[in-house]
Amino acid sequence: MTNPLLSTAALPAFASIKPEHIQPAIAELLSQAQAALNTATAEDTPPDYDTLARILSVATERLSHAWGAVGHLNAVANTPELREAYNAVLPAVTEFYTGLGADEKLYAKYKAINANAANLNPARQQALKHWIRDFVLSGAELQGAAKERFAAIQERSAELAQKFSEHVMDATDGYAYYASAEELAGVPQDVVTAARDGAAAEGKEGHKLTLHFPVYMPVMQYGTHRDLRERLYRAYVTRASEFGPAELDNSALMQELLMLRQEEAQLLGFQNFAEASLVAKMASSPAQVLEFLRDLAGRARPFAEKDLAELRAFAAQDLALPEMQAWDTAFVSERLKEARYAFSDQEVKQYFTLPRVLQGLFDIIERLFNVKIVEQAAEVWHDTVKFYRLDRQGELVGQFYLDLYARPGKRPGAWMDEVRSRWARPEGVQQTPVAQMVCNFASPVGDKPALLTHDDVTTLFHEFGHGLHHLLTQVNELGVSGISGVEWDAVELPSQFMENFCWEWEVLQQLTQHVDNGAPLPRALFDKMTAAKNFQSGLQTLRQIEFSLFDMRMHAEVGSEAAIQRLLDEVRAEVAVLPPPPFNRFQHSFSHIFAGGYSAGYYSYKWAELLSADAWSAFEEEGVFNPATGQRFLQSILEAGGARDAMDSFKAFRGREPKIDALLRHQGMS
Repeated sequence: MTNPLLSTAALPAFASIKPEHIQPAIAELLSQAQAALNTATAEDTPPDYDTLARILSVATERLSHAWGAVGHLNAVANTPELREAYNAVLPAVTEFYTGLGADEKLYAKYKAINANAANLNPARQQALKHWIRDFVLSGAELQGAAKERFAAIQERSAELAQKFSEHVMDATDGYAYYASAEELAGVPQDVVTAARDGAAAEGKEGHKLTLHFPVYMPVMQYGTHRDLRERLYRAYVTRASEFGPAELDNSALMQELLMLRQEEAQLLGFQNFAEASLVAKMASSPAQVLEFLRDLAGRARPFAEKDLAELRAFAAQDLALPEMQAWDTAFVSERLKEARYAFSDQEVKQYFTLPRVLQGLFDIIERLFNVKIVEQAAEVWHDTVKFYRLDRQGELVGQFYLDLYARPGKRPGAWMDEVRSRWARPEGVQQTPVAQMVCNFASPVGDKPALLTHDDVTTLFHEFGHGLHHLLTQVNELGVSGISGVEWDAVELPSQFMENFCWEWEVLQQLTQHVDNGAPLPRALFDKMTAAKNFQSGLQTLRQIEFSLFDMRMHAEVGSEAAIQRLLDEVRAEVAVLPPPPFNRFQHSFSHIFAGGYSAGYYSYKWAELLSADAWSAFEEEGVFNPATGQRFLQSILEAGGARDAMDSFKAFRGREPKIDALLRHQGMS
């Protein structure tokens, strides 16, 4: 039997990969990668950039290609068999990469190459600089017992992060409530129909409600049945906590992960994990991040207090809710927005049919960046997944998968991930990049196309910003092409930049087509949306700062694992104007920092928002579709990838360092 994970084809054979393929394929590729490492570190192998790429990078890239496909399927097409096979191999993969990053002989080779770095091109110099830094952060300078302990921490941390993610997925998938028609009063008809179909598919009466966001959020926004909102809210905010099944409780995992991260940082000579995390970021210290967040919180607080006062007054006077609870806020907010601006998200949603939105998005990308997007055939993991190629003047630039609908066995949220990176391969072949963009939108109902909320549309544009950063790079070095090597707190710049298009009248005319009559979004409705753009921006900003402060303090304060809830309560007391109820266990499903790479880095969203707002202001000044501005952004930011420091790329585009003014103006807080 041919094992698809051992294929050297350009694209993974996703539809052919079975759980039984994983162990033998990964074992074989690990063996090959270890043999390559042994050869690369042998005394008679010269410390030469091209030599190491030919021997080692080819083998490790093949391993990461296969393991990436397995990890991706684990996230989007999870089954008990796949999960078991993934977890069985995870320790060996973690052990190999930990050993690779801490290999003293390999570190010595790269240091020898670095001694003559002046002979290398700038991209290779940057890649080398990052590798030297990462060797230190991966424990290459540790000795004896410290090195062994560091490796053990990596393996255990990977296991815990995977478990955390599984618990959130299982807690989300495991909940169902079968509501009566009366309980669903006010809920949009497409959601009601889908819920009824979901119950019928199981042979049950009523309407199946789940905690997947396309179901949960419309009920919270529009459902007039308060007890139902409370029921779903309690279930949602206590996922994977002590209030649910004991086997899915993330409490102990969070504590152990934090302890291991602090121990890892101290082994490397840092006072705390936050210091270690920031070495590879734009921000220079935890203190700088905390100052940035608290400064922004101070600016946002008066606006948030005004938002909350208006919300409470409206709830009491217009909705007979004198004591507004956490499960009321989305409902009251939507009603207040409808009353103030005379439109609802549900009304807007009728204009955003997925096919039209996608075509409009593709048109923008083609117009700004001089590429052509064409759908093509490929093996995919689900029959709703699409595959596309980007061409420029007949030449292949890159390819991407698009997986847009929520379903059981798929991790919540939205993300972009790389399948492979642009690389001038040592064999003399030009490798083009491949990405996958994943969202969790509501599926089509009946014979109508899927409908997106405006928030869904901005999410789609956001993930495409990441995708373009990866796909449009012109850098040919693996370590710094596309998003590789970009500082974590700058990597959100292109994604948040792309969101701005969703607020341009010229763009929305091309993105919209009413599901029933085909009409584009009316100007009057757009004007109402624009007027409401910064509705509750003060509250939303403080919410992001709350998460960011919690993350940074938790990773900067030694011993925080013993007081996670208390620390979160302290942060809320400092910045939140609308603290959640005591039973809220948001942190138990905070996958970004416990399973997603954003540990001591969640502030990146606000940090990069400052960068993206300032970058967008250039388009406001020079014209949204000004070809020269688009080309400058393409060349300065997207094509440069991680081949130079993010600040240098920003200054190349803007001609100066970033300013906070545009961010405050865009959020109505200037």
